[in-house]
Amino acid sequence: MRARITAMPSEELAIAPLTAPLDVSVTMPGSKSITNRAMLLAAMASGRSVIEGALLSDDTRYMADALRTLGFEVDIAAAARISIDGYGGAIPRADADLYVGGAGTAMRFLLPFLTLGRGRYRIDGNARMRQRPIGPLIAAMRRLGAEVRSELGNDCPPVVLERTAEPFVGGAATIDAHESSQFVSAMLMPAALWPRGIELTVEGDAARPFIDMTLALMSEWGARGAIEGDTIAVKGRQKYRALRFVVEPDASAASYFAAAAALCGGSVTLQRLSRDSVQGDIGFLDVLERMGARVTWNPASVTIAGTGNLAGVDVVMTSMPDMVATLAAIAPFASSPTRIRGVGFIRHHESDRIRALATELRRIGAGVEEFNDGLLIMPGKLAPASIETYDDHRIAMSFAIAGLKLAGIRIRNPDCVAKTFPDFFKRLDALRR
Repeated sequence: MRARITAMPSEELAIAPLTAPLDVSVTMPGSKSITNRAMLLAAMASGRSVIEGALLSDDTRYMADALRTLGFEVDIAAAARISIDGYGGAIPRADADLYVGGAGTAMRFLLPFLTLGRGRYRIDGNARMRQRPIGPLIAAMRRLGAEVRSELGNDCPPVVLERTAEPFVGGAATIDAHESSQFVSAMLMPAALWPRGIELTVEGDAARPFIDMTLALMSEWGARGAIEGDTIAVKGRQKYRALRFVVEPDASAASYFAAAAALCGGSVTLQRLSRDSVQGDIGFLDVLERMGARVTWNPASVTIAGTGNLAGVDVVMTSMPDMVATLAAIAPFASSPTRIRGVGFIRHHESDRIRALATELRRIGAGVEEFNDGLLIMPGKLAPASIETYDDHRIAMSFAIAGLKLAGIRIRNPDCVAKTFPDFFKRLDALRR
C-alpha cells in the first residue's frame, strides 16, 4: 500500500500512514560522508579520479563548486558519477572566495586542505553555518603555524586562511574533538602531503567510526595513517593516486527505511549495504534489533523485519550522532522509555537537534526530558501535528517515518531534505507491497 504524501499550502507535506506491512527492496543513494571525502582525496591525487555511485545533493554540490572555484576540473554526470582532475597536492588558484551553504563537511574539510595552496582563501556559509563552531580546528592549525582566523572573531565561519611563501609543513598538534570528529578528519587528509605529516593527539569522545572511515579512504587513494591510543600519526610526503572508486550506499539514509520496517511491520531489504561498511551509522541496525526488529545480513544486502511492536532502549550514540533523530522519532511508539546519551555536540549541527527533537516530540504528545547530552523519551498518547523542521534535513526525514504510523503528521519546509537526500519523499511515496 502506498505511503501517500500530499502537498499542502505553506510548504507542508502531509504523510498518510501505511495501511499494510512493508515488503520492499530499496537501494539508497551514495554516502554523503564518503562522497565528500572522496572528492577531496581525488583533488589531491595526480590525474583523473572517477567516483561512481556518488551522492548528488546540496552538500556534495557545494564541495564540487568549491573545488571548481579553486581551479579544479570537476565533471558531474547524471548517473551519479563525479570525475575530478587532481594536481598531486597543489591548488591551481592562489586566491579564492568559497561558499559552502550549510555543508559542514565541506567547510571543515576544505580549511586544512587550503594549506596546500598559496594566497588568501576565505570560506563562508549560510546563516546557520555562521553559528557552527570551528574554533578547535582553527586552534589546531595555528599550533602548526597556519595563518588562519575566524573573520568575525567568534570561532565560527567565515574563516580566512592566508598562505605566505613558506610551505606549510605539519608536525605535532592537539585537537579538541568534543564538538565534531570532522575536525580530526579534516586535518588527516592533507597531512599525508605535508612535509612532516602530522602527529595528532585527539581530545574528547569523537565519533571514532568517522575517523576510521577517513583513514580507510586515505588508504584507498594510497596514503596511510595509524592510530595508537589517542594519537593518530600520518607520515608526510606521501602521494595520493588517482583511481576509480565506488561509493557505498548511505547508511544514514538507509536508517529511515530500516526504522519504517521496525515501526510499521513487514520487511525492507537494503541493497548493497554490508556488515563490513566503513560507515559507523550501520550500527543503528543493532539498535533496531534491541528494540525488537529482526536483522538478517545477506551476501549483498541486509533485511530488516519488524512486527510493529518496539521496546525502548538506553543507548550511547556518540559514534552515530546522525542516527539520534531517527531513533527519537520512533521512540514514542515503544512500550517503554528510550534514553539517548552522549550526543551533546549535536546541539551544534544543522539545528540544536536535542532542543528541536524535544520540541517536536512534545508537539505530537510524547513525554520528553531534555538533558545536556541527550533525551529521555516516554511513550504516550500521540496526536497529529505540523512538524517544524528548523531547515534540518534529519528532523524532516525522521518525523516523516513517524507519519507512516501516526495519522496527521505534516512536514514543514520539506525541501530541506535536498541537503543530503533530494528524492527522499519520492522514495517514501514508493513504499508498497
